[in-house]
Amino acid sequence: MKTRLIACCGLDCEGCDARRATLTDDNELRETTARKWSEMNGAPEITAATITCTGCRTEGVKFAYCSEYCEIRKCVYANGFETCGDCKELDSCRIVGAVLQHAPGAKENLLSGPYV
Repeated sequence: MKTRLIACCGLDCEGCDARRATLTDDNELRETTARKWSEMNGAPEITAATITCTGCRTEGVKFAYCSEYCEIRKCVYANGFETCGDCKELDSCRIVGAVLQHAPGAKENLLSGPYV
């Protein structure tokens, strides 16, 4: 079975535009992603220059939200987990709940492996 790069919350980092833009040094994808994420989140501070990430749980650069502000990632690491899938409170968690509600496949990603 192929291992997948799954974020703490269950999102698939391999499909993330910030990661793809970073790995391929694609400035056009950075611009597009920044514009989309800035509008979606009402966050004008998201610019092409901030779109750099190698993945939530990998070594290397992280998108500022993922490294500094993500409550999910903070909780996972504070509890010594790999992902939220390791937590017995996954189904009732208010922290990861919105991701699981709005991202099809995230919960399945957390509960299936292998992942890196």
